[in-house]
Amino acid sequence: MRPQNGLRPALAAALTTAFVRPIANAIPANRAGIRFSRAFIATSLWLASPPLKGSRVEAGVHGEWVRGPDVEDGDSVVLYIHGSGYALCSARTHRGLTTRVSAGTGLPVFACEYRLAPRHRFPNAADDVRAAYDRLVGQGYRRILVVGDSAGGHLAVDLAAQLIRERKDPPAALALFSPLFDVTFSMAAERERMRRDPMISAAAAAKLVGLYTVDADLASTRLRFAFDDVKGFPPTIIQAGGLEMLAADAIELARALRRTGADCELDVVPGQMHVFQALTRFIPEAAPAMERACRFLTENLPATLRKAS
Repeated sequence: MRPQNGLRPALAAALTTAFVRPIANAIPANRAGIRFSRAFIATSLWLASPPLKGSRVEAGVHGEWVRGPDVEDGDSVVLYIHGSGYALCSARTHRGLTTRVSAGTGLPVFACEYRLAPRHRFPNAADDVRAAYDRLVGQGYRRILVVGDSAGGHLAVDLAAQLIRERKDPPAALALFSPLFDVTFSMAAERERMRRDPMISAAAAAKLVGLYTVDADLASTRLRFAFDDVKGFPPTIIQAGGLEMLAADAIELARALRRTGADCELDVVPGQMHVFQALTRFIPEAAPAMERACRFLTENLPATLRKAS
């Protein structure tokens, strides 16, 4: 069985390199290109990882509530922050991931809809994520877990850091899938010189993220994480694929969090692509990685409610 499992990710990476990467690199970072990219990614994610059968989805304020099969409401919740360069995707496109996070944790998931670039720039997305977290606290949730992928991982880290700086309760734990750490993509570009990312080039990804960070101070503590003034960061698990350029970001983020004293586990899975957890139909390693992330989250969920700030 192991040889077969090894062949499937390799085949998926080869097909992605042959067909997806040329398209991703050729799409211009303008309004027409963004519209095409949004449709292309939405279709791809739906085919690669459809929502779990038996899950329930309902509209919420600036997002949607997702409950996996047999998941009921309680005093705990997961805030999911989707990725795709601050400009693409939505709660709807990520239902394959959010339904599995809900099923894996046994908790309802609120998938945040934040404003997208190029129309909305920094810090709009980060502010919307904070507003979503504050709404959950206002609704009585005191045990909140946060999951973010790609740019959503960057937004998740910013959320936790800002709460700590304000001396407010941060999330109980974080799970980050292929998180963006360096918005300049210099680390990603360096890694890509050693191994080409199957999905997109560092230059093309930087242009996409640049639609959000344009005119922003890239040295801002909300974009360039230093954590010098952050103590008590929540337990965090970081997962990345060994083939992707953002593996460099995942490694450096883990180092930075560990320097603060945070409990941070890092899994760089050999042979895997960017956010491979979303490729359940093609990647055998996707389900075990999701199970590990959900187990980490629930094991770090406090047994008793925290006091409200």
